[in-house]
Amino acid sequence: MRALLTVALATFALSSQPLGAALPVGAQAPDFTTYGAVGGKPFKLHLKDQLQRGPLVLYFFPKAFTQGCTLEAKAFADAMPQFRKAGARVVGMSADNLDTLKKFSTEACRSKFPVATASPETIKAYDVVLKQKPELTDRTSYVIDRKGRIVMVHSELDWKDHVAKTLAAVQALKG
Repeated sequence: MRALLTVALATFALSSQPLGAALPVGAQAPDFTTYGAVGGKPFKLHLKDQLQRGPLVLYFFPKAFTQGCTLEAKAFADAMPQFRKAGARVVGMSADNLDTLKKFSTEACRSKFPVATASPETIKAYDVVLKQKPELTDRTSYVIDRKGRIVMVHSELDWKDHVAKTLAAVQALKG
């Protein structure tokens, strides 16, 4: 049964992986420390600390308060009970400054999950530079297991499938 689950997860992960992703399934996620906000309150975020609590959905979005990014944040907020049930945490990341993210964390994220500032080094390490506007991040979602290994990648500017695909990946991990 365990072997079947491993094969199913690998098949799902490979089918979700974008072409040319810098962080392929199985790669170690680059560690980083940054600042973020949840419920409008700032805090220091360290990837390794997040992973001690279980798998992590690390989703990059281009710009707070744009239509697609706001809709995506609301969709993640609505799905937080399912992510928690699967034992996963969600963190949104963008190149926005902390003051913008403090407001975004309450208005769009509804204080349900943190958002954090992605430094130029983190953006490069995760290969999420938006080609059309290099000052922004691409819309890419990673699911990272407790050991820091990438188990799913979905990179698509359309926000609509990010929540469903990352939720399916963390649910497969829990199984």
